[in-house]
Amino acid sequence: MTPLENAAESLAQSAKDWTSGLMPETLPEEVNNPLWLTDRTFVLLAVIIGSLSIATLVAFLMGRREPPATEAAVLKRFQHKLRVWWIMTAILVIGFLLHFIGTVLLFGLVSFWALREFITMTPTRRADHRTLFWVFFIFLPLQYLLVLFGSSPPRWLFGERKIDFYGLYSIFIPVYASLFIPARIALSGDSKRFLERSAIIQAGLLICVYSLSYAPALLDLELRRTDGSPWVGSNLSLLLFMVLIAQMASVLEKIWSRLAGRRLLAERINASRTWEGLFGSMVTTGLIATTLYWATPFLPWEAGVMGAMVTVMAIAGSLTMSAIKRDRNVNDTGTLVQGHAGMLDQIDNVCFAAPVFYHLTRFFYT
Repeated sequence: MTPLENAAESLAQSAKDWTSGLMPETLPEEVNNPLWLTDRTFVLLAVIIGSLSIATLVAFLMGRREPPATEAAVLKRFQHKLRVWWIMTAILVIGFLLHFIGTVLLFGLVSFWALREFITMTPTRRADHRTLFWVFFIFLPLQYLLVLFGSSPPRWLFGERKIDFYGLYSIFIPVYASLFIPARIALSGDSKRFLERSAIIQAGLLICVYSLSYAPALLDLELRRTDGSPWVGSNLSLLLFMVLIAQMASVLEKIWSRLAGRRLLAERINASRTWEGLFGSMVTTGLIATTLYWATPFLPWEAGVMGAMVTVMAIAGSLTMSAIKRDRNVNDTGTLVQGHAGMLDQIDNVCFAAPVFYHLTRFFYT
């Protein structure tokens, strides 16, 4: 080995020792998945941004002509939807640039916003305020902190103990928070609509916090293919895959319902969602997922099945939120962008898809 090669090797080893001493396994992604942003991740981001750009251009060109009043209303809503997607994409990219901690924090803030919208549109009483304080400022942050610790918590906090916090964050809200909420409301001394108030807060915490927290939890998995070989890729692209498929499922369901819809899923809940739209979206979204298998540890047919499953859960989430809004006699959960729906309206599909997608991935691919 030449003196130059010796010097280069010494410099590389010194840099590695310095960085490992600076951050001694404090970031879970450094342990579980050293590949954060790969070429495939950039390609997937390019596909998303390119598709949004094409859709935006088409919407702009269609807006320059004089469409009928009905088409104009649909086009305006589509343009608002595109604006929301651009905002969501920008926020996701910012979170990804901040690595694992930033991504978990991003989803935590989204959960906080969505839960605030959920609680705002549902009836609570003054006696519930202290319970809501616990929900917003204790249970929500703790859930995401446990996700952040994941399977490789920082050594400076837990020493050499090997702890997998999946066993705790998977039951933290369904067990501990669900037991605490009615007990804390009972301590307030107000029994009026006790069961209703308890159920509302529990449902909001389950949908907006617990379910959504499984999206960033995907980043902590050590993934393998079905043949047992390690998957050399970025978990970030898997998270993007899940979010993209969930959003596509809702759009394609509306398109298929408009083109071929005959039988309504639930007429009294939503007058536009149909069985034909659901099955059409399952097939179309499954095919799109199949073409994006390269961004995941799945084989092409496995990606298609996962895409169809995400479609079912995404539509179930949207239908559930429609039922809640109809019960509360509101059109939207809030106002994310002027003239468009709230945050919870945008992520209801992801909230229902994330935990099922996570557990299937964890069971078959780890």
